[in-house]
Amino acid sequence: MKKILMGARLACATLVALLAVGCGGEVENYQTTGTGEVQWRFASFDLKHTRKGTAEGNYFQMQTDEKLQPVYGFGAAITGSTCYNLLKMSEEDRERILHECFSPDEMGMNFIRISIGASDFSLDEYTCCDREGIEFFELHEYDRRDLLPILKRILEINPAIRIVGSPWSCPKWMKIGDYDDKPFDSWTAGRLNPRYYDDYAEYFVRWVGEMEAEGIPIYAITVQNEPLNRGNSMSLYMGWEQQRDFIRDHLGPEFERNGIETKIWAFDHNYNYDNIADQQGYPLHILADKEAAKYIDGSAWHNYGGRVTELDRIHEAYPDKEIFFTEASIGTWNYDFNKCLLTDFSSIFIGTLKRYGRGVTLWNLILDDEGAPNRPGGCRTCFGAIEISSESYSYDSLDRKSHYYNIAHCSKVIKADAWRVASTESLPEGVEMVGFVNPDSSLAVVAANHTNEVQQVVVQGAKREFTLTLQPRAIASARWTE
Repeated sequence: MKKILMGARLACATLVALLAVGCGGEVENYQTTGTGEVQWRFASFDLKHTRKGTAEGNYFQMQTDEKLQPVYGFGAAITGSTCYNLLKMSEEDRERILHECFSPDEMGMNFIRISIGASDFSLDEYTCCDREGIEFFELHEYDRRDLLPILKRILEINPAIRIVGSPWSCPKWMKIGDYDDKPFDSWTAGRLNPRYYDDYAEYFVRWVGEMEAEGIPIYAITVQNEPLNRGNSMSLYMGWEQQRDFIRDHLGPEFERNGIETKIWAFDHNYNYDNIADQQGYPLHILADKEAAKYIDGSAWHNYGGRVTELDRIHEAYPDKEIFFTEASIGTWNYDFNKCLLTDFSSIFIGTLKRYGRGVTLWNLILDDEGAPNRPGGCRTCFGAIEISSESYSYDSLDRKSHYYNIAHCSKVIKADAWRVASTESLPEGVEMVGFVNPDSSLAVVAANHTNEVQQVVVQGAKREFTLTLQPRAIASARWTE
């Protein structure tokens, strides 16, 4: 049996690797609990010939010929702070954690998010054009020194990585006030001056081009991170009407003229639209404009307000448009490993995937034990998916949080360009499961057991079946070839 250990320090979590070999093949199975009671173990069970419709009791029957949506991948944000912490590590330790996270033979993260310019997790506030005049556009020195080397190494480890970029603010010289048309000399809040729509569209074109010239292809961009948030250290308010007009009349045509195939995702904010009355249904208004919609591939979402069920409404209205979850964080305000492990896996991962989401990126991959580096006015209480000691910056000091395991359970078994498939199921109350077909024809499931009891489910593929034993309060994933 090949044991694949996702982390050297498991703390209160235990990742269980079960590789089961039977007469019909083998099942690669991982489980993580918050109790620490489950240890590494070997389990064997037979893959039998499946007899469709004969399952009794608890079962999950995959309809492998009924494909629902493609899945692009799973990962976290490579922020300026993440790069800073990685570069403080020794080269040997940095290589270990990058391989652990991104190698297809290990955790296999395959989708990451980066900021266009700075975010609230950077070493300073900046954009790629802080001198007035779009002709002065250039990648910032911090990005060249910190971000580009990390991204290039990640792409060497896993060339199939997809990257989405999001700006936290336009350059300050492009801003006007929230409630007037006067110049607005602040990184926080303000609006994009319509006078500079063309320049800002060119800003995106130049950024995509510069990144690709560095060997870093950009799969997608969002027009504005959290467009309804005026309060972040770097922020820009952009209501749906302004985003619609900017995409329809400027950004979309500029991408088209320059032959840029990078996707455009609208919105990139919370399910509840920050409770702003005239912004409810934000992306629906934009997509209702056919001229704007033709440039938009989908919408991006955060979970700092509202419920994942909002995605049902979005998909029902525009089933041909992509849905992607782009940000969630854990932190001092809500962190309990046992609770977050299950709640976030259920809502962010299973919940998004069951609502036609095509992938998930969480917030910072690595922060130090003080949630740093961070910016005044930004989040000072966030955790990364991984925490590193600010004294040693060593691999052995890494503390893998619940978000690390959430990502790992999906990225390990659901490969890029897999398809979610339909299912017929009879599951115990408190158990969730969703199934996939990978590009190599292997099958995968991810599951959550919210109960305090061991639960058993017969999992049926197209030809074979096995019994998956779920530990109490565990998240689980499995992959097999029939």
